Amino acid sequence: MRILGLDMGSKTIGVALSDPLGWTAQGITTIRRTKKEQDLEEIHKICNEYGVETIVVGLPKNMNGTIGEAGEKALEFSELLKEKTGLPIEMWDERLTTVAAHRAMLEADLSRNKRKKIVDKIAATYILQGYLDKLRLSK
Repeated sequence: MRILGLDMGSKTIGVALSDPLGWTAQGITTIRRTKKEQDLEEIHKICNEYGVETIVVGLPKNMNGTIGEAGEKALEFSELLKEKTGLPIEMWDERLTTVAAHRAMLEADLSRNKRKKIVDKIAATYILQGYLDKLRLSK
């Protein structure tokens, strides 16, 4: 049971993948965004390569819980992704995941340049791990 986690940014998409048992999340890549069709195709290829069964997309919410422009774009992209892949899509509240990713990288003493390159992948890992933890707790 492989689950894919996505952190949707305006310029990049962070991608994380669960282990086959659905226990842990690992960041696998960052997709540089171009056109929606190409972005969808890149994700579709990853889904096919790893036998993904579910996709978890980070839903950016405002701190008061409302959904703003970025959240609307994530919901719209998720619908296109569902059409493209035929896979179930789960939305996951991603508030503070990027902050947590930056904090973890600072603690690891990564340079600003390295942090910039991998922050979305790390945020996708946080999104997916949160979802996996919820699945385990609900069993």
